[in-house]
Amino acid sequence: MPENSLPNIIYIQSDQHNPAVIGAYGDQVLETPNLDRLAANGAIFTGAYCGSPICVPSRTALVTGRYPFETEVWTNDQILSSAVPTYAHSLGAAGYDPVQIGRMHYNGVDQLHGFSRRYVGDHSPNYPGSPRPVDHGQLHGTAGPARVSLEASGRGQSAYEVHDEYVTQSAVDYINNKGITRRSGLDDSPLCLSIGLMLPHQPFVARAADYDKYDGRVPMPTVPTEPIEDCHPYIQWWRERTGIVEVTDEEIMRSRIAYWALCDRTDQLIGEILDALDANGYMDNTIIIYTSDHGEQVGEHGLWWKQTFYEDSSRVPAIVSWPGHLAEGRVIDTPIDQFDLAATMLDAAGAQPLPQSHGMSVIDLINNPDTADWKDAVFSEYCMNDSSVGSGISANLGGADIHARPGGVQNRMVRSGDWKLNYYHGFEPQLFNLAEDPHELNDRAQDPSCRGVRDELMDRVLDGWDPDHIAERMRILKREQELMEAWAKNIDPPDSLRWDLRPEMDYLD
Repeated sequence: MPENSLPNIIYIQSDQHNPAVIGAYGDQVLETPNLDRLAANGAIFTGAYCGSPICVPSRTALVTGRYPFETEVWTNDQILSSAVPTYAHSLGAAGYDPVQIGRMHYNGVDQLHGFSRRYVGDHSPNYPGSPRPVDHGQLHGTAGPARVSLEASGRGQSAYEVHDEYVTQSAVDYINNKGITRRSGLDDSPLCLSIGLMLPHQPFVARAADYDKYDGRVPMPTVPTEPIEDCHPYIQWWRERTGIVEVTDEEIMRSRIAYWALCDRTDQLIGEILDALDANGYMDNTIIIYTSDHGEQVGEHGLWWKQTFYEDSSRVPAIVSWPGHLAEGRVIDTPIDQFDLAATMLDAAGAQPLPQSHGMSVIDLINNPDTADWKDAVFSEYCMNDSSVGSGISANLGGADIHARPGGVQNRMVRSGDWKLNYYHGFEPQLFNLAEDPHELNDRAQDPSCRGVRDELMDRVLDGWDPDHIAERMRILKREQELMEAWAKNIDPPDSLRWDLRPEMDYLD
């Protein structure tokens, strides 16, 4: 394929965007004209699932096409081996110059993982255990899964919004400069740009103009808060652990209004990027993909943040646009793994598939949804540390890792057809029929008429996935991790790429 016939590739990934809070996905309140325009020119997937409902494992699954149990990246502190190829490596091998701008959440010395260059890094230290942690100033503690993120919510400013303004400006500048060299005849190579945004991740704090736009318009959660004694035992533990057994209506509304405002702001920033592409003539042969690393529960089921397999947490937006090559205006209900989007980029580029990736290109699924040959199950997993192992130098909330529990956490989800099974090691599973019960109100795991479905999905979720082996591997990795954290704390290695988040950027009005 001649180089100048290669399509431009634009991959945009936000952080913690619930697909239900997008106009194209049916939200009647939120204004997302730019994402809606992208969806109208392509396809949206209503059943796209992240590899893990937490940041680093999800992002690692996406870039590698491998499940967390295969990369052994289960937590936000773990490090992806540089020996594992990513979609950026494959695109580079195919003749592209893959550039990353913004959020990736890589840990360790390798801040590129196949990208040739990276601008506007993450706000967190490159090395877990660094003596220079993030300081959110007045909004201290609100970025994690803790009740304070609901208490300290409303009008103000999140440093993450400032970060994304830098990211957007850097992306626009890069596109404009590339356009200049293209028009001058000096460079006809395609764009290959991955853009990482922090929004709409909490803090649930938005600037007054955006907040006021949605004040009084955002409804209360659709799914009521379940009494704590009626919750699944694992969900009960999680709500108690994070302090959300009881949340006031005022906290719920402030946080939800701010979240809608942050989603609006995300769309505005994406619009600036799309406008730059259009102004520089890059829309003629450009595949654009929008997704997020996981969802946000925004109070549904009495839950917040992510960390569970409920649809608001494990499901992600997936919008794919490539005018002239893909059918337009399609809504695809077939479940997909999020890393299928990376496989799609490689397919569009004519690049080599990643050798051990499970990803499948969605191009044929979009163009021929009734006849495309597709997988019969998709998976997500969430595994966390054993709280009895180590002291947790990088842990949050006063030194106790809020994700950890005695014996660890070994959870996995499988979605096959209309059915979804949530496996919690040491507990009974949950089983939902999403066609009949889209809000996951009726757990069918103990329904005798569903015994066959339950047994089949239990076999699928445990096939090749051993929770006891995972628990042992995580105990070993945690001990190794804490040694590395102690090294970073004392040596203080310089960050090769880190955006300078200042505490004064975070505040409430």
